[in-house]
Amino acid sequence: MNTSADEPDAPERVGTLQRALQELGWVEGKNLQTEYRWGAGDLKLYSQYAAEVVALDPDVIVATAGPIVAALKRETSTLPIVFTTTIDPVGLGYVASAARPGGNATGVAYVAQGFSEKYLELLKQIAPTITRVGVIRDLTVAAGNLQYETVQALASRFGLELTSIDVRNAEERERTGAALSRDGNAGLVATAGVYATMHREEIIALAAQYKLPAVYPNRFYVKSGGLLSYGPAFLDQYRRAAGYIDRILKGSKPADLPVQAPKNYETLLNMKTAKALGLVPLPRIVLARVDEIVD
Repeated sequence: MNTSADEPDAPERVGTLQRALQELGWVEGKNLQTEYRWGAGDLKLYSQYAAEVVALDPDVIVATAGPIVAALKRETSTLPIVFTTTIDPVGLGYVASAARPGGNATGVAYVAQGFSEKYLELLKQIAPTITRVGVIRDLTVAAGNLQYETVQALASRFGLELTSIDVRNAEERERTGAALSRDGNAGLVATAGVYATMHREEIIALAAQYKLPAVYPNRFYVKSGGLLSYGPAFLDQYRRAAGYIDRILKGSKPADLPVQAPKNYETLLNMKTAKALGLVPLPRIVLARVDEIVD
């Protein structure tokens, strides 16, 4: 797991996977034994735990974030790996192709190209006067750079100027947030990544402090007070991964199981935050796209 065990959403992730496996006949303590490792966004821990897990010689390994998949693949080319929320596994080289993974890993992707455009689109729809956007990304992982490049390639289409913000640098976050606020007509986009998810309270507080409309990559941000989120239905990724775990435990090989693209997407809106930012009444086009409103 890429977060820590005490993260508020950790029970939801684990519980969703366990229930999906139970529905397929795999019951913990009966015909299933599970070992957990919580990397908490620490790249060194990912490497350490990858070695520990591989040494256990399990029938299948479940991995969440891309850096965990990379760490596991450095340790083994034979043990089956099923990923659940890994960003663009083809683009980052974790599998040969979506149709033919070709190695020991497969699963459910979290494809950057599929939703990065929506970040900017939603931001312009909810705050049409925005011309500058701070993009919060993790510079230490390949997926962070990939997502930024994807958003950057689309910025001119929306008439936006982008500023990169290092999610791990609190001083840079604060400085850039203040600068965007002074310039006016600015907003924020937080790209998907474990470090941002684990520090979402700080990022949400930054957006509130400087009155910056912001779009986030998953529902947990909006539940914590963020304005708007768009992305693959997060827990659905775990449910679908259970199907591949089941097939591998019954003899299938990852190389023969195509990587699944996100199937369901969701948009959440925090109405209280929208009111605090002076965005109410909201444009009809935004309300029409929202799947869930959080008060």
